[in-house]
Amino acid sequence: MPRPLDLPFDPIDRAGELWETHFGPADAMRVATSIMRAQQLLLGRYDAILKPHGLTFARYEALVLLHFSRSGALPLSLIGQRLMVHPTSVTNTVDRLCAQGLVQRRPNPRDGRGVLAAITEEGRRVVVAATEDLMRDGFGLADSYDEEQLQELFALLRHLRVSAGDFTS
Repeated sequence: MPRPLDLPFDPIDRAGELWETHFGPADAMRVATSIMRAQQLLLGRYDAILKPHGLTFARYEALVLLHFSRSGALPLSLIGQRLMVHPTSVTNTVDRLCAQGLVQRRPNPRDGRGVLAAITEEGRRVVVAATEDLMRDGFGLADSYDEEQLQELFALLRHLRVSAGDFTS
């Protein structure tokens, strides 16, 4: 796990004070910067938990998506759409999972030019074990928030995602 910085002050709040002096209202900057820092903290934690399984969080997300799919296989374009990542990122992620024996590429029977990524039995075993470890850790959030707070935080961030056009509510 990442080592705490143990600073005697909140650097984001201090930046907010300076922001207000130089630019004006800082609430949005404080929130945006806090979200970005939270992402860094959580990804570091997830990578430490997933590393023994040979996974990064991006590869874990792809495996979960394939594990949840009805047939265990999805077109690469659909994986990118569902994970909201660039096609190049999907190709790279699937290539790495294939090299690990967790996913196989298969021809898409519905599209002669298309390719499916299909989870292997080893991929299913790894994603279940990795998920157990992430759940045991509460996804790095259970120590900081209770269930009601988690639901409230999800609702607040969901609103941001809807406003950005990720999906329609």
